[in-house]
Amino acid sequence: MSRMLSIAVREYLAFVRTVGFWLSICLMPVGLLTAIYATSLTAKGQLPQHVVVVDVSGGHFDASLAGALTKATPPAIIVAAPGAPFASADVAERTLRPYLAGEARTPGGARLDAVAVVRGPADAPTLDLWTRNIVDAGLKAQLSDALSAAVRKARLEASGLSADRIAAIDAYQPQVAQFSPKSAAGRISARDSLPSFVGLAMGFVLYALTLTGAGILLNSVIEEKSNRILEVLLTSASVPEIIGGKILGAAAVTASALTVWALVAGFGFFGRDPHMLVEIIGVLMHHGLIFYFLLYFFGGYLMYATLFTTIGAFCETPRDAQTLLGPLMILLTIPVVFMGQSVTHPDMPALQILSWIPPFTPFLMAARGASEPPLWQVIGTAALMFGVTGLELWVAGRAFRTGALASGRFDFKLLIAGAMGRGERV
Repeated sequence: MSRMLSIAVREYLAFVRTVGFWLSICLMPVGLLTAIYATSLTAKGQLPQHVVVVDVSGGHFDASLAGALTKATPPAIIVAAPGAPFASADVAERTLRPYLAGEARTPGGARLDAVAVVRGPADAPTLDLWTRNIVDAGLKAQLSDALSAAVRKARLEASGLSADRIAAIDAYQPQVAQFSPKSAAGRISARDSLPSFVGLAMGFVLYALTLTGAGILLNSVIEEKSNRILEVLLTSASVPEIIGGKILGAAAVTASALTVWALVAGFGFFGRDPHMLVEIIGVLMHHGLIFYFLLYFFGGYLMYATLFTTIGAFCETPRDAQTLLGPLMILLTIPVVFMGQSVTHPDMPALQILSWIPPFTPFLMAARGASEPPLWQVIGTAALMFGVTGLELWVAGRAFRTGALASGRFDFKLLIAGAMGRGERV
């Protein structure tokens, strides 16, 4: 035990003394905050579009469309159509196309970003939208909604309704109250949906930390193998002590990073709203949910840490490891795709099936935790996960020495031989 702890301390100090560790500590909150606020920052930095609206249908819908665009976010700049009035929609489009292509400028010196031409009969008009940004569907949706509302209003006025009566009808919004037997108060509140988002966040945190710790172990083992340090360790400590020490050391590194990130998040997010922190702590303590998360965290971490440690012992260079990790990382994108479904459909059959596959179990069960899955699923998936982890530890104990003493490129036959106890020995 003392040798295992010594190895763990050595692993921990070897990483926390590096510049890369502290850079990752500092850059992760920056990247997280950037990802969270990216949408709002992009919206604020988006330049307004210069749009021409032309109505040749005779319904005078151009004012309604222009008004809707000026109320959008960001508001569009409505430009007077050069060459208007137009005899037809084809003439309007042919005249305005050079301005849209940048071959000509409007009298105000602006290049058009979009041209909307309302054509057809006044009682059933259609819309031609010419735009420089062919992947932006926002402008199309705004114009479609505005034209639909304008046509609806025109038809209601034609049937004899006054403008005030139409406005009163459109202003009606029904009061909808949502209830659930899962809500303590009966009526669903914002706090009732908080556990689902906490579970999703825990699933992603577990995913990130597990792979981070596993990557640390993989690089550590490869480096020590190339420097012949593993051979020295094998002469003074047993394989279980080496594997255990490395896993404990990597766990301490990830725990340190998580602590720093949690403190930053606490000051950054909850300093402005301490009530939210109290709510989240209440969610974690509700029915022992925090212990549920810890169960799958430790199980998942140990499972992947053992796997990556064993793989590292059979790899001579990081390039060798990448050939093995590539397919594994593709496989691990599956739980990331399905974790988002855990908020809205936690009992979806596909989620339940994938939860029983050990490589996906810790992440998906953590994400589903807030929905309180049946106890038999918790016990069964946890037992299967720890059973696979125990098998991994047994294989690692037999194969690690063989891989650590082997030289050359990764050999799958050598891995099988080591697991069966027929590999090289000293």
